[in-house]
Amino acid sequence: MGRHGRPVRRLISKATLEQPARDLWLSLQTVKSHVASILLKLGARDRTQAVIAAYESGFILPGAHEKRSAGQ
Repeated sequence: MGRHGRPVRRLISKATLEQPARDLWLSLQTVKSHVASILLKLGARDRTQAVIAAYESGFILPGAHEKRSAGQ
């Protein structure tokens, strides 16, 4: 997923796109563009399907986010 990796990882735990935009120092429109590109590439209709695809492909490992968040 290349440059989309950081936004995808943040989508897992964020209910809105505003927080990942702030976290990444990106405009909301840029994050929306990344999400649209990810959805198109994965053939997913929404963010939930994209996250499921990321888990199923091994791009994101179950529990990895929680471990990283606990250490911050």
